[in-house]
Amino acid sequence: MRRIAILNQKGGVGKTTTTVNLAAALAKDGHRTLVLDLDPQAHATLHLGLLPGRSGPSLYEVLTQGLPLPKCRHQVGPNLEICGSHIDLAAAEVELIGTVGREMILRDQLDADPDRYDYVLMDCPPSLGILTLNALCAAREVLIPLQAHFLALHGLSKLLETIQVVSKRVNRDLKVAGVVLCLYESGTKLGNEVVEDLQAYFSAKRNPQAPWAQARLFQTRIRRNIRLAECPSFGQSIFQYAPTSRGAEDYASLAAEIQGRAPAALWQDDPESSDGGSEPALLAG
Repeated sequence: MRRIAILNQKGGVGKTTTTVNLAAALAKDGHRTLVLDLDPQAHATLHLGLLPGRSGPSLYEVLTQGLPLPKCRHQVGPNLEICGSHIDLAAAEVELIGTVGREMILRDQLDADPDRYDYVLMDCPPSLGILTLNALCAAREVLIPLQAHFLALHGLSKLLETIQVVSKRVNRDLKVAGVVLCLYESGTKLGNEVVEDLQAYFSAKRNPQAPWAQARLFQTRIRRNIRLAECPSFGQSIFQYAPTSRGAEDYASLAAEIQGRAPAALWQDDPESSDGGSEPALLAG
């Protein structure tokens, strides 16, 4: 089982979009895949067609009341299941303050789950609180979605420091798998400069003892695409909503890289994205 936390403390960089559509791509490839929506905004839950608060228990009950994971799982497609979120999950930060080992609750729940998955993908909130710590303690890998802007690079070193602390103190198996560029526009000089800066950053920070020692910049680029912005409002992944779009092509290619295969897509200017503008805040993840 591969447990992957999809994390960036900056909002709007494509965490939820990547979690949902990467999970759908892995499920489409025949892998049994589970999504854990740890963001109280519940965007991944909505993206996969569930209504927070109306679809039964959520991860709030799992973390605060000890509800077993199978009690809150929902099948949302072939090989694809989700444990949803709810706005109440925001209260877990306060409710768990006095709980011993509160950062390990999710890990223990996954270890106790009798069902086995090929992939568990965790959609983390845009913060470094107890929910994110639970994901980092439960995960074995971290995937960092990043927008190709210089400001998006600003918090990367702080994020890596946090991952290193968690790796050193509570989860020595935690590693950074790499960075995937989202909302990418290949025709811009800025995008190419950010790619060069990222490669130089990881080369300069290379340390065999660090959790990012094997981190890489994935060759797949998730291009800005209007279909990716539209599909959450229909409660569908990109493979259900627009299976022939370049958004579907990009996430299928990323799934191939995650599985150790060569990326399948070629990144060039995307005519579909020309009228897309920015992803709405609700959908960006």
